[in-house]
Amino acid sequence: MLVVQKFGGSSVANPERIIRVAKRVVEAKRAGDNVIVVVSAMGDTTDDLIAMANQLNVNPSDREMDMLLSTGEQVSVALLAMAIDSMGEKVVSLTGPQAGISTNEVYSKAKIMGVDTERLERELSQDKILVVAGFQGRNPKGDIATLGRGGSDTTAVALAAAVNADVCEIFTDVEGVYTCDPRLVPRAQKLNSISYDEMLELASLGAVVLQPRAVEFAKQHQVKLHVRSSFNKNPGTIVQEVGSMEKEMLVSGVAHDLNVVKMALFDVPDQPGIAQKLFCTLAAQNVNVDMIIQSANRKDVNDISFTIAQDDLAKALQAMEKIKEEIGAKGFTYDSNVAKVSIVGAGMVSNPGVAAAMFEALADAAINIQMISTSEIKVSCIIKQDEAHNAVTSIHNKFDLDGAEEASAAC
Repeated sequence: MLVVQKFGGSSVANPERIIRVAKRVVEAKRAGDNVIVVVSAMGDTTDDLIAMANQLNVNPSDREMDMLLSTGEQVSVALLAMAIDSMGEKVVSLTGPQAGISTNEVYSKAKIMGVDTERLERELSQDKILVVAGFQGRNPKGDIATLGRGGSDTTAVALAAAVNADVCEIFTDVEGVYTCDPRLVPRAQKLNSISYDEMLELASLGAVVLQPRAVEFAKQHQVKLHVRSSFNKNPGTIVQEVGSMEKEMLVSGVAHDLNVVKMALFDVPDQPGIAQKLFCTLAAQNVNVDMIIQSANRKDVNDISFTIAQDDLAKALQAMEKIKEEIGAKGFTYDSNVAKVSIVGAGMVSNPGVAAAMFEALADAAINIQMISTSEIKVSCIIKQDEAHNAVTSIHNKFDLDGAEEASAAC
């Protein structure tokens, strides 16, 4: 069996944990599996590197940041390979480019465009364990480009798809995917399985156990994912196609996201093409927009509100200053003191009243809703940030998710 294993930063945070990971990898190899391992930077290395860069330059270029941040994963792969070698197994460490990963030209948020498997297949044919640096690849200019936060998940899934691995195991510091963040709601239940669509929604809504792009890649290429703990051998959560799963619950997971900013553009001329200019300007700055609401027309003007990630605020503010003048808007504002809470479940498609029950849970907790967004399997609300914990708990209780034994979505 060919297995891709991915270990996050907490799993390789120090030499003792690296040795523990090495033992687990070697155990899989000696059980007869061919193994490709993808690792993140050790512990808080990425944050430390960012802080160091900001001491030298408050606005460093994305290219130089990629050059800097990619070193974190390279340290991890070298150390893990050394540990595996000390246990008597053949092993080679590879950077993203050495592993054949190519990306587009967008620094800091690059997308994987392809994987040349020639090197991977050659090393595997020599019975080696491959240890690959996550989070990085080589762009058309020949530069290192990073994949954004959580990019090691995407690296692992892309490699699994490229080599037709039997499974991609995502090892984390939790035992799988839960009906809610167990740090907020201790009664949250671990799920045995979850569909690609539900996991994709929840990952994009703030569930940090998997990167959204990794789930999207897995769905596109039908890569079987197994999310499990790196600290024990208990079964985790299987991410798989919805067709093989039962859908008995209306709502099976609650997600929350604190990395949110609400922006609003005031007195926007009510004319064709205005929204196109606004959101094209933001897209040109690589700012992802989430929820969008346009107010009712009043005297040929309206307001447009939307949400972005806090990480994109500086770029968004520059774009808003530019677009305000171009389209003749009166002004704009933003609020960083907000959070997004969401419910997800494939069972919502054919059952009315789910959104109303969520709104009732928030009303019961005296929480005001600022924005609402829906899809077939989700409902999201923007609320005050300091009310997020209370909101998640109230919603979780409303849908009785602490009793979910055969659920199929989570955060």
